[in-house]
Amino acid sequence: MTDQYFKDPRVLDRLHDGPLGTHMDAFAAWHSKQGYTRFTIKHRIRLVGALSSWMHRRGFSVKDLNEEITADFLDQKWSKHHIRRGDVATLQLLLKLLRQSEVIPAPMAEVDSSELGRTVHEFASYLAHERSLSQASLINYIPVIRRFLDERFGTHPMLLGEIGQADIAHFVLRYANILSRGRAKLMVTALRSFFRFLRLRGDISADLAGVVPTVANWRYATVPKWIPQEDVEKLLRSCDQTTIPGQRNHTILLLLARLGLRSGEVVNMTLDDIHWEAGEIKVGGKSRRQDRLPLPKDVGEALASYLCHGRPRCSTRRVFVRMRAPVRGFGDSTAIYSMVRRAFDRAGLNPSHKGPHILRHSLATNMLRKGASLGEIGEVLRHRNLSTTQIYAKVDLEALSKIAQPWPGGEI
Repeated sequence: MTDQYFKDPRVLDRLHDGPLGTHMDAFAAWHSKQGYTRFTIKHRIRLVGALSSWMHRRGFSVKDLNEEITADFLDQKWSKHHIRRGDVATLQLLLKLLRQSEVIPAPMAEVDSSELGRTVHEFASYLAHERSLSQASLINYIPVIRRFLDERFGTHPMLLGEIGQADIAHFVLRYANILSRGRAKLMVTALRSFFRFLRLRGDISADLAGVVPTVANWRYATVPKWIPQEDVEKLLRSCDQTTIPGQRNHTILLLLARLGLRSGEVVNMTLDDIHWEAGEIKVGGKSRRQDRLPLPKDVGEALASYLCHGRPRCSTRRVFVRMRAPVRGFGDSTAIYSMVRRAFDRAGLNPSHKGPHILRHSLATNMLRKGASLGEIGEVLRHRNLSTTQIYAKVDLEALSKIAQPWPGGEI
């Protein structure tokens, strides 16, 4: 593979000599598959070749390679002002690829052996295996519990039986004032789960989950943010479909606007989720649910066009991928948020919220204004309970005014 980038036999011999020589072709092939430019691949091969020669001169084998050795090599390069931006990341990637191939051993994981660390680890295991919660839930819950225990006990022995109602109340009140309503609700949910875990394990005898304060949340106090259908169409037209990024972004916007998908559902969609013959797509929603949705004509055409003409060739099964190397699926929903925000700016639209969820709300609201029932809207949005859909009834003021009763004593 390296002979596609270097023609001089002396250079090729030098690259394949040394402890890393037998892995050079695989390293180059990985970069080629990920869509890196020829210039970048050549530079990275040269860097790994230099590392291999340096290791050979010092008597290191490939099995010796680790973070400490790469750091020593980069320090030597730095002293000669030969280090370039990205060199650290390149060698970190080399270590990752060699470990994935089991050429070098994985690094020893740092284990928090403190009592707090063990307790948090056991709680995380309980959530994952006993409660079957998703990794996203663990990411949200664990920092809350670690912070609570750290603030309650600090450097003192962690006597869980001494946790009292006042400790919980002070913690919740302190953070409820600085967190959003949604994050505050998540905080108290995490605390309740933790105290149930402690009671189940016998660490506490009192029902502390029952004394965690409730965060006020008037379910129908707010109106969903939405934009009218004409603005949705204007947003869709803002994508330049003559470009590959524009093709991809237009397809994503269609999925958000026509099917009401959540950003995470778009990120995690795979090629196997599209059932062309049935005209359906499979959507992995909340709580690991799997739903099937019909594929509207314009969404299907956009998906087919993007997959046939726009999506770069790559190994990932994710439908939507990055345009720059390494070509892979989005890491999280942040890319979707950024893309939607830029589309609003291009379209000259300035709603109070510019995130992808406004398109889900807009789909529901515009359906309601066209006469759809709450049950029909709930089916499209895949709500489990009709009560979840009822908030959309507040936005159709025109329909509500027709059934409003006159105020007693007012004009007839």
